[in-house]
Amino acid sequence: MALKKPSSVEECVYFTNRTMESGRAMAWVFRKTCPKCNNGVMGKPKKKNGKIDKKADHYDCYSCGYSEKNEQVENSLMINIEYKCPHCGNEGETTSEYKRKSFEGVPSYVFECQKCLKKTGLTKKLKEPKKKSKEEVTDE
Repeated sequence: MALKKPSSVEECVYFTNRTMESGRAMAWVFRKTCPKCNNGVMGKPKKKNGKIDKKADHYDCYSCGYSEKNEQVENSLMINIEYKCPHCGNEGETTSEYKRKSFEGVPSYVFECQKCLKKTGLTKKLKEPKKKSKEEVTDE
């Protein structure tokens, strides 16, 4: 069951490529096709300046203009994951629901290794704090 990989990030609602401990994961979620016209894809509406409005509460079809609420679209999406398990080293592919769940106290997209059946979470990527320069460290 080889998963279809995106040819560009533009095809995706979500994409990440991570390394974690001794494993790695590449995850993506394809945009939903429009249920009305079946030609276009659903995406966040564009602002007047042409940029995408990430905070919009709905998705629009770029072909026919059909609109659906965020929850309705996001509940129907599946996350595709190609991974190397950090627990057993098994390489595989899986799909999971596109919904963040609490995993070890952190909201994550959770998937299960098909060999060792241990769960792994893809957390939100957070900005790392700036490292202090040598001058700042010696002043303290």
